[in-house]
Amino acid sequence: MRFFITGGAGFIGSSLSDKLLSLGHSIVAFDNFDPFYPEKIKRNNIKNALTNPNYFLVEGDVLDKEKLYTSLITASPDFVIHLAARGGVRPSIENPELYYQVNVTGTLNLLECMRKSNLKKMIFASSSSVYGNNIKVPFSETDNVDNPISPYAASKKAGELLCYTYNHLYEFDIFCLRFFTVYGPRQRPDLAINKFFTAIINREPIIIYGNGMTKRDYTYIDDILDGIISATKHLKGYEIINLGESKPIALNELIQIIENITEITALIKNSEVQKGDVNITYAEIGKARRMLNYKPNTDINKGLKLYYEWLRTI
Repeated sequence: MRFFITGGAGFIGSSLSDKLLSLGHSIVAFDNFDPFYPEKIKRNNIKNALTNPNYFLVEGDVLDKEKLYTSLITASPDFVIHLAARGGVRPSIENPELYYQVNVTGTLNLLECMRKSNLKKMIFASSSSVYGNNIKVPFSETDNVDNPISPYAASKKAGELLCYTYNHLYEFDIFCLRFFTVYGPRQRPDLAINKFFTAIINREPIIIYGNGMTKRDYTYIDDILDGIISATKHLKGYEIINLGESKPIALNELIQIIENITEITALIKNSEVQKGDVNITYAEIGKARRMLNYKPNTDINKGLKLYYEWLRTI
């Protein structure tokens, strides 16, 4: 099979590429090496893939419709996996226009280029952030998600709606996978687990926003990859599916586990709760189990140990 992966040099995209290459598939990775974080990190992510004859890198932007269309026509993939997005809840509050351009217009561009290329199979990377501060937990795909509390969350909800529209109008097969706080090797440097490990190792303060009781459903990268690959095998119609660990962990507990792994006591600095942050993320994964045979098996203790082992090699 041939896969066209937008955001192919990022954390999830490069990890997915390596996994698919190991299974004998071919990859066309499409990435613009956005300066949101250092380009050298993404270059390093794909250095091994670039040595594989079944891997092709296209440096392009989802906002460049001509480049996107030409790349899709040339690649002629069996599946499109749309991971390219402007990430981060807090930065989206500072620059909402940019987030809508990349996450909404970029998704629309891709769908239109697929339509013109007669390509109709796509996995769309959505986010647990669309649930906002839903009181009901765990979060189910049938929950109302009309109250996003950040531009990032709203942009991901808009992407899901666009995907539904193209399923309805043009019979696209699209699964929107709502990822829950993915972590592991190659994680973006701005995300919590990377920042916490780095701060603790360097004996620098960890900034905790609020009282440390917010909870996140941290999901290890290997479990997410298994879910994505299974989704391509079962792709038919339009579905929204949660991919999480379904075991939320409080921030204070997360830091304690990292302290145990590193054998270093964290220096804590408290700050005010940040706008856009949700109180909890908690995935109900029954649908993923039924439809995708999804079985996350990397608990937080094991996943953080694996991450720490990787961190010490870079």
